[in-house]
Amino acid sequence: MENISILFSIIAISIGTLFSLTGVLGYIRFPDVYTRLHASAKVSVFGVVLLMTAAIIFTPLSFGKGLVLISLLLVSGPVISHALASAAYRINIPLVKTERNELDN
Repeated sequence: MENISILFSIIAISIGTLFSLTGVLGYIRFPDVYTRLHASAKVSVFGVVLLMTAAIIFTPLSFGKGLVLISLLLVSGPVISHALASAAYRINIPLVKTERNELDN
């Protein structure tokens, strides 16, 4: 049973690390704040959730504490990214290479 939990932990760590690296690569490669925010927020949340799942499986962290941490991350991640994107839009940070902006009236 311990070997199976170690295997699941290794798989979750590998996939979570790949998600996190993809988010960092998107943050470096994307041209403006909105696409960078999308890459870092969405992809990194999945990466951290998988890493927390591996921590729950592999370490003596209780299931309840891990579930609370994951749920707080899933609730706060989209709220924070929306607040940052809204603040960037309100201070008129331009989009890069846009044909039209349907948010302007």
